[in-house]
Amino acid sequence: MLDVNCLYRILFQHMGPQKWWPANSKIEIVLGAILVQNTNWRNAALALEKLGRNTELEPHHILNTKLADLQLLIKSSGFYKAKAQTILTILQWLERFNFDYSLIQRYYGQSLRQALLELKGIGEETADVLIVYVFEGVEFIPDSYTRRIFNKLGYTDTEQYSKLKRKIDLPQSFTTQDANELHALLDNFGKAYFNHKNNENFQFLEKYFVK
Repeated sequence: MLDVNCLYRILFQHMGPQKWWPANSKIEIVLGAILVQNTNWRNAALALEKLGRNTELEPHHILNTKLADLQLLIKSSGFYKAKAQTILTILQWLERFNFDYSLIQRYYGQSLRQALLELKGIGEETADVLIVYVFEGVEFIPDSYTRRIFNKLGYTDTEQYSKLKRKIDLPQSFTTQDANELHALLDNFGKAYFNHKNNENFQFLEKYFVK
């Protein structure tokens, strides 16, 4: 059974840096992390693009947008009524700190994850993504592809996000960039492997999979 650091090294050696999260600003990452909930990135990207054309992704512009209009702009992402409310909730929360992400990190410290989880519509995966990609922290993000990979590697209790997260400890030496790359590598490997099993470029990890 591979440990996390070994898995990270193997994936990085074969796949290289993934250059995640694909965005031009932290507010774009925040919005993308919400819009991609329970859908694929294509649907989320369509919603993000439409939102950008109408608001330039300027947070105060979004906050001043009528709820019904905001829902219509992000409709392609699915669950658009709930997501629109979540967007407004987190933007109002960020506005309290003048969108100063470093200030928020200092203010909450180790309690930041819990503070994010207390915002309606922010679940565990979204909170962890925001901590790594927006607040420059270190978290393990066991999304659906990651859980499937760890299951094939022989780990148990991979069905639920929280159960696998409790079982995995990232190395103390891990930086924000390491956490960033690990998540991106696992996600992109999972997409390639599970969706294209005959793709020989992504067979390098198979020898470690439990049969």
